[in-house]
Amino acid sequence: MTDKLPNILLILTDDLGFSDLGCFGSEMNTPHVDALANNGLRFTQFYNSARCCPSRASILTGLYPHQAGVGHMTDDEPYPGYRGHLKDQCVTLAEVLKGKGYHTYMSGKWHVGKNEPLDRGFDEFYGLLGGFTSFWDEKDYIRLPESGHKHHYKENEFYATDAITDYALDFIEDARKDDQPYFMYLAYNAPHFPLQAPKEEIDKYEKLYEQGWDHIREKRLARMKELGVVDKETILPPRAEYWNRDRDIHGQNPAWDDIDRDRKRDLARRMAIYAAMVDRMDQNIGRVIEDLKERGELENTLILFCSDNGACAEWDPLGFDDWRTTSNKLHREADLDRMGDPSSYHSYGSGWANVSSTPLSMYKHYAHEGGISTPLIVHWPKHVQRKGDIDHRPSHFIDVMATLVDITKADYPTHYRGNDIHPMEGESMLPSFSGESQEERTLCFEHEEHCAIRQGKWKLVKIKEFEWALYNIDEDRTELHDLANNFPEKVEHLKREWHAWAERTDVVPRP
Repeated sequence: MTDKLPNILLILTDDLGFSDLGCFGSEMNTPHVDALANNGLRFTQFYNSARCCPSRASILTGLYPHQAGVGHMTDDEPYPGYRGHLKDQCVTLAEVLKGKGYHTYMSGKWHVGKNEPLDRGFDEFYGLLGGFTSFWDEKDYIRLPESGHKHHYKENEFYATDAITDYALDFIEDARKDDQPYFMYLAYNAPHFPLQAPKEEIDKYEKLYEQGWDHIREKRLARMKELGVVDKETILPPRAEYWNRDRDIHGQNPAWDDIDRDRKRDLARRMAIYAAMVDRMDQNIGRVIEDLKERGELENTLILFCSDNGACAEWDPLGFDDWRTTSNKLHREADLDRMGDPSSYHSYGSGWANVSSTPLSMYKHYAHEGGISTPLIVHWPKHVQRKGDIDHRPSHFIDVMATLVDITKADYPTHYRGNDIHPMEGESMLPSFSGESQEERTLCFEHEEHCAIRQGKWKLVKIKEFEWALYNIDEDRTELHDLANNFPEKVEHLKREWHAWAERTDVVPRP
């Protein structure tokens, strides 16, 4: 490519489900992200690594998470693939692009261990080093370098999604001081729990979600078929199972009609808050897009939008919280009104997570489609001509590094700071931007002993406690029809392939 190097905006959301955007079938109000999709390209089989830390390690390094040292979370475990931080044998997008003259910025959630962003190639950082905290309290959000410009929010003015965007806009403005391109990693921690949002946003949605998860799920699938996100023959699977392994609880999400009235109000409020968080995030993305438009930069800015894993089911249909709104009937109305404010700390539970994953199977933590599928949107008007198209070919977070290296012609090192560097695992997605054909791929997954391998149309997958199941993803994306008994040789072949991958990439244990 001989054109001026593009600016690059990588937007990563936290626990956003496959169908939680309007352009992927949702009832939520996401006009700014939808506009990116309508003027860009949507991928429906773009895979992450099932959970926040592994996915973030993978998208930053172009490696499988275990190769980068973050196969689980940020605890340092006695295995090379599970050190809980980015190892010296990998390089980040920021480190690679810096070598091509890019300014490198990050605003949002880091969560890949003890290395700080400035240690791994970023010039400026604002955000959260850990996994989650209150959206209403700035105490866990830091500015690096500490001497950098800081915003000072008045009492009750701070809201994390807004602040993360404030700093992203600051950093983009800083990049304009010279003629060098920039890489902006905008990693929102929304809509991860705790479910917290401004009341005016929540109020938009509460009545809507009183319809319940069964009705919303059916409506989403109908819209997804209309949009072409899923095949028109797709059947809505039964309500998903859930696990709370800490409490040894396992069951199936109940029918909405079987839940008592008071609990329904509590659950509807939770989903309304979740939707409000997505809505507010979309508004903030709109602020960034408008800034790029005003400065004439949108045409040559590559924007990638995706989520770090599937919807969060932690840990049962009722979700968790510090207090139950139905525990005190005398104060119920006040309790409902408090949900989403700084005093509350909720999740929305597996019933609503099942909606966010529509129509896919399972959710975050698992290697089933609902756990590893992210809505990917690519917007780059100068070079992506497939405006509004939907692409169903499989690809993965490991491909982001290869794609950006291909686009920028940056050097991906074999040695860096005295260490041998793992080769890139991914493939450039640049050919797909123009609709070129793709050779069959093999992609592998493991998190908490939930495992999978995708090879062409075939997918072999297992939940930790169960046997491997085989699915034809071309015909059965919702993983309803286990073909393991029909094709035992295919099962054994894929198991061997998965074990070879696991040994090569430091996965343990290997079921």
